[in-house]
Amino acid sequence: MKEIALGILASLFFAVTFILNHAMEMQGGSWLWSASLRYFFMLPFLLVIVFYRKGFSQLTNEMKNKPVAWLLWSFVGFVLFYAPLTFAAAFGPGWLVSGTWQFTIVAGVLLAPLFVSVISGKTVRQKIPLISFLISCVILAGILLIQIPQAQSVTSKNLALGILPVIIAAFAYPLGNRKMMEVCGGRVDTFQRVLGMTVASMPAWIVMALYAVLTVGLPSLNQVYQSLLVGISSGVIATILFFIATDRVREHQGKLAAVEATQSTEILFVIVGEVLLLGIAFPDPIALAGLGVIIVGMLLHSYYTMILGKKSVPQQSSPSEQSSSN
Repeated sequence: MKEIALGILASLFFAVTFILNHAMEMQGGSWLWSASLRYFFMLPFLLVIVFYRKGFSQLTNEMKNKPVAWLLWSFVGFVLFYAPLTFAAAFGPGWLVSGTWQFTIVAGVLLAPLFVSVISGKTVRQKIPLISFLISCVILAGILLIQIPQAQSVTSKNLALGILPVIIAAFAYPLGNRKMMEVCGGRVDTFQRVLGMTVASMPAWIVMALYAVLTVGLPSLNQVYQSLLVGISSGVIATILFFIATDRVREHQGKLAAVEATQSTEILFVIVGEVLLLGIAFPDPIALAGLGVIIVGMLLHSYYTMILGKKSVPQQSSPSEQSSSN
């Protein structure tokens, strides 16, 4: 339950991304700068945190041991996640992007067979947690209800360009996150992992920024300021909270799916934020019904996670097993 609460709190800060990215596009800012500036601003904050916690040397050693893995999965988890999101913001409002992003709930569950666990010395391929998948589909149904009335006001081209890149991001984010947890094996903490992924993805952001200079020029001061807010709120606070939650349940696909499903609450925060800050019309009755379905799905995920937690207690037969589950 604590992990789900962390996930919901992270979603609140993640929502800033969709609101401000849409605002920057409305003001003529380039998605290239919206993407790269976020990670440029994240870097100094994360460096200060990790240096203060005296974890930089350990992180450096970890990255030197597996440089290819760090570069690959950081690119997948950060670049293939955030660049498509900011690109989609140029063609659709925040509700469309954040709503489509909720596909990551189902995507995260479907990725389970790509990972293996070692049980009693044997390597076992993980299976798709059926109950978690069905509950995630309930949440997805709520998302679709929200999209139906809104999609009527968007052209088919903008609908495609606002949806397809986000579907790519929806798979890339949980895949990169889970693969990096596998690579790290618990040897580095969440702060170190986020910093390491930011550093490893930096070449891509630098190339993107150079391309932006050549094609659209320098960003406006307003876009720089808004990107700073996104970097702090979504890039640092939300990412760390979400990674802490997923780290705690990384050994259990059902619980991991429940934590990843908390991202569905982002659309609630985005709708409220866009109504209050950008003057977007309040959702109609069908969309409100969709919000109700999302809430029901989240409650089901919370209840199922609580049951799993109770069932796992008797199975902890040794101190070493107990410590590994914390």
